[in-house]
Amino acid sequence: MHKPILLAALAAFGLAACQNAAAPQAEGGEAKAPTEGLKLAYVEIDSLMSQYQLCIDYSLLMNKKGENVQSTMAEKERQLQAQAAEFQKKYEQNGFTTRDEVERAQQSLARKQQDAQALGERLMNELAEEQQRINIEMRDSIQSFLRDYNAARGFDMIISKAGDNLLLANPALDITDDVVRGLNKRYKVRPEVAEKIKGDTKK
Repeated sequence: MHKPILLAALAAFGLAACQNAAAPQAEGGEAKAPTEGLKLAYVEIDSLMSQYQLCIDYSLLMNKKGENVQSTMAEKERQLQAQAAEFQKKYEQNGFTTRDEVERAQQSLARKQQDAQALGERLMNELAEEQQRINIEMRDSIQSFLRDYNAARGFDMIISKAGDNLLLANPALDITDDVVRGLNKRYKVRPEVAEKIKGDTKK
């Protein structure tokens, strides 16, 4: 459900890495030999998304949160439909004694509809804010790793390959597996995230 958003966020920042040959050896295996001149490498974003445990964990959580929002709003919709049907039935059976009573019932139903709409907007905003926070955390995590990774390799640029944004590239410049191994080796799931994943798995 949320993978396209995460994918777009990762692809957007381009995975640019700084060159710093004086820094210590970074995690991960040996990089493949770059071409002469400008030293380039690239990372396959689809593969990184499907193999980096941080992405996997947060995708699971965001999918679950999205499902919870949908479930909450579907239940609200069912309640409103039932109340609207009850109002209509009572109206048709002349269950209201005065016009004021009818108007009060209509206003009450309209307020509930407005409240449900406001709830939906609030939940969606919270979901979007959480997604943005996760995108930033993922970006910072990858960029931080690449700075260390590149310290011992000296690439001038590490770029992202997502879909057709990179039309042609020498496979020898693909460092995806190396980067994924290093990221997963360094990744430590936060306790609260692990607890939520564990809880969702039990359901």
